[in-house]
Amino acid sequence: MPGLTDLVSMPSLSWWDVADIFIVSVLIYEFLKLIKGTRAVQMAVGSFLLVLLFYVSRLAPLQTVNWLIRNVLVYVVFAAIVIFQSDVRRALAHFGRAPFFRYFTKTEAAEETIEEIVVAASMLSGHRTGAIIVIEREIGLRNYIESGIPLDAALTYDLLVTIFQLKSPLHDGAVVVQEGRVAAAACFLPLTVSPRWSRDLASRHRAAIGITEECDAVAIVVSEEDGRISLALDGQLERGLDADQLRMRLEVLLLYGRSAKRAPASTAYGL
Repeated sequence: MPGLTDLVSMPSLSWWDVADIFIVSVLIYEFLKLIKGTRAVQMAVGSFLLVLLFYVSRLAPLQTVNWLIRNVLVYVVFAAIVIFQSDVRRALAHFGRAPFFRYFTKTEAAEETIEEIVVAASMLSGHRTGAIIVIEREIGLRNYIESGIPLDAALTYDLLVTIFQLKSPLHDGAVVVQEGRVAAAACFLPLTVSPRWSRDLASRHRAAIGITEECDAVAIVVSEEDGRISLALDGQLERGLDADQLRMRLEVLLLYGRSAKRAPASTAYGL
């Protein structure tokens, strides 16, 4: 019975077929995540029912229903684009932020992140407003992000300055920057317990040192007492940086990776 043999036999599966299935699965998964909780969910359900009715009309056969769906379906697509144009823009922006595409804009995004942080630190320093900003590098900071208030907002100096205002409910704690965005604010960080540091070292500076002792993050601290800008890295603290020095250090650390170590020991505090 060759017909039965052909029916139960498994077709050959190549690596290209596996890759094809994987890519389609990822696209479907990302699409479902994207439309979750939006008006597009109802649109997707309605489209599914319309397609289902189309195939039912072909099997029944319901010629009038089939003709109506075939003629209306073209206009439904254009209507959906007009009605859900904001969701379409959000979807395109979401795919544009995917890791594959972020690879090509990584340097430009890092430069923008550095400039926003430098401007914010300079403004906070001028007003002697205490602040601590932690920048995630290779080791994730998810545990510390979850300890604060999630924001997932675009990184701008206006936002950073606003967060650390004394009247802001988010000023007491650290801001965590992840992939060029403000992931969370009011985050709790571990304080260093190393005896090498002076006891009069402020809690923000101890928190900055503590977080960099546990991971490869970079922490920027603005002193509330004298407005000095400090940078913590690998459990070390560099104090008294101006805007140009801070920009140079961040460019080396964020654009060129871990090959750059801290500045000469003369700028460190407590050694």
